[in-house]
Amino acid sequence: MIDQVTVQKIIDAAEITSLIQEFVSLKRRGANYLGLCPFHNEKTPSFTVSPSKGIFKCFGCGKAGNAVSFIMAHEQLSYPEALRYLAKKYNIHIEEKELTVEDIRANTERESMNIVNEAACKYFENTLFNSDEGISIGLSYFKERGFNEQVIKEFRLGYSLEQKNAFTEWALKNGYKKEFLESTGLSFFKENYYFDRFAARVMFPILSIAGQVVGFGARTLSNDKKTAKYLNSPESLVYNKSKVVYGLFHAKNEIIKQNKKCYLVEGYMDVISLFMTGIKNVVSSSGTSLTEDQIRQIHRFADDITILYDGDLAGIKASLRAIDMILEQGLNVRIVLFPEGEDPDSYAKKHGSSKTIEYIEKNETDFISFKANLLFDEAKNDPIKRASLITDIVRSIAIINDNIKQSIYIQECSKILDVDQSVLYAEVLKIRRSKIESIKKQEYRYSQPVKLTPSLPDSFEGIYFESQEKEIIRLLLLYGNNIIDIKDGATETELEISVAQFIINELRSEGLEFKNVINKKIFLFAEELINNDEPIKIELFTHNLDPEISQVSVNLCSSKYELSPIWEKRGSPILKEEKRLQEILEDVFIKYKLKIAKEFETNVKNKIKLLTESKNDEELQSTLEDFKKIKGILKDLSNMQGRVIL
Repeated sequence: MIDQVTVQKIIDAAEITSLIQEFVSLKRRGANYLGLCPFHNEKTPSFTVSPSKGIFKCFGCGKAGNAVSFIMAHEQLSYPEALRYLAKKYNIHIEEKELTVEDIRANTERESMNIVNEAACKYFENTLFNSDEGISIGLSYFKERGFNEQVIKEFRLGYSLEQKNAFTEWALKNGYKKEFLESTGLSFFKENYYFDRFAARVMFPILSIAGQVVGFGARTLSNDKKTAKYLNSPESLVYNKSKVVYGLFHAKNEIIKQNKKCYLVEGYMDVISLFMTGIKNVVSSSGTSLTEDQIRQIHRFADDITILYDGDLAGIKASLRAIDMILEQGLNVRIVLFPEGEDPDSYAKKHGSSKTIEYIEKNETDFISFKANLLFDEAKNDPIKRASLITDIVRSIAIINDNIKQSIYIQECSKILDVDQSVLYAEVLKIRRSKIESIKKQEYRYSQPVKLTPSLPDSFEGIYFESQEKEIIRLLLLYGNNIIDIKDGATETELEISVAQFIINELRSEGLEFKNVINKKIFLFAEELINNDEPIKIELFTHNLDPEISQVSVNLCSSKYELSPIWEKRGSPILKEEKRLQEILEDVFIKYKLKIAKEFETNVKNKIKLLTESKNDEELQSTLEDFKKIKGILKDLSNMQGRVIL
């Protein structure tokens, strides 16, 4: 367990804007910051971070929370894991005993897998530098490839011994459980024996954006053609190869520094070699075909991607789909083709840092020129192949959503391929119309309602008064400490009262109680603070240890829109919310009480009907009196509602 004092230290240290900027590229927008949401696919930023409130909110997918919940969601960590992650980041010491077999058993599966992966990484690093076999085989190999010790340690490279069960034996002796060694893919267990997945291989740890070891890539040094050159960790709870971008943890800050530009290469060696040359904004798809999820990960930091291809033309043609995928995600794409027989790794080793950078900058080309040059020789004078080439390039242009960029690319395509611009425009429009129609059909298909039960009558709407409860809690959290002037009905004197006290008085005097459990929790906590003469601090709710209170508070305190200062400069009569609190509060409570009164009226009507049928005259008379009272209350509330101007 982490004690509450330490938890508070961690929460206080975690400045949400700088923390999230390590994972998402943010731009200032008024008092808040805006970026592309890391939790869903979007091309227009709707992910908002509020430094003053210490919270984030995506108005696209609805994800919201504080610094701790961001790390929990982003890194798929439990609450204790997220606290430990932040404690380590901000150098806050947590007193915890060493993990025993019992401790590991008590941890969640995901946490245990993370622990095992981290332990394995340290084991392989230690083996590389401190065992005779590791030094003579693994370290020698890396140095032959031109890697210095600094970069080897930076990327946490390692070595797995040739002995087939060396790592598994070590792990079991040190208390790591068989089930987690299996689920991470590090070990295989048979009935009477066990062995390592990665025996006799150099190790490339695969890190999450936060730097956690989620898996491994391993290269054999054997010349045996029956042995797979590379092995990867299998898919698991902590490792999804289609979502992980190799090198992004090391590259993310450099990408932002380099005007949001990223270089994309094929493998681990390419990333590390270019990193050594000084090109540190470089990543790889880990030897797999590039996926949409990987592009989205990159897009969180980069607006421009330059793909570095080796000289293998067959391989390049097979991977051309990647260009369209990158364009579809809204990034700019350029391509560099290395000389035949060369790749970024070999070129960097032969020519050194400055020559490699010079070559890349000199040979960068847009995707139209690249595709045209690559495929033009095949087309030559064959009109069918030439038409196919033009259609292929136009299809890529049609993917681009930015009209200005699209227009420029059409002009460029017209020059290179000697085709009239109007023809290209017409073809682009045709492709886009076809796509829109396809989307509309899909939307229509899935939007048709499937009714399993009959709809409830309108009179049932609002029975839980959810919208009014939410609005009252929102005003309580945001403006609880604000002072408003109200008139005492008995003495006609003006009184000063806090918004929080006003809300508590209104609810308690009427004997009203929230029906939503979380809203009720928040209200009772606020009431406790007021009764103890403590202010309503928003962070006590948004950073509450109760995740339900925290999540609901963050959602209620997040606003998608801000009033532009231009309106104030122009002398606009539009008033900010805090200037109109009295009117807003009055309106909210009138609507809230009206709904309650109407529900009561409905119940009384039903009761009168039953009593009339049963001929219970005495109780009927009393109920009719209640009905008369409620009609009067409804009339008064309706008149009051007409007087409130918002």
